[in-house]
Amino acid sequence: MTKRVTISVNGKPISVPAGTIVAAAVVESGAARFRSSLHGESRGPLCGMGVCFECRVTINGQPHSRSCLTLCEEGLEVRTDE
Repeated sequence: MTKRVTISVNGKPISVPAGTIVAAAVVESGAARFRSSLHGESRGPLCGMGVCFECRVTINGQPHSRSCLTLCEEGLEVRTDE
């Protein structure tokens, strides 16, 4: 059986397999956007390997964290620009 962890995405608890990247968990949570561009357009993961910076979210109070490079751990708190 795969170990699961519970994280919070915009205050909503979500259970995912341990080792899931935060970007996948945010999508799973149903969040409509990861962040907004300077012109207010929705942004989300594009490259999936940390090059484009489009997947930035706030993780445990640290803004501009790349969600595609961070693994989910028990109790992680994620905030998008939603």
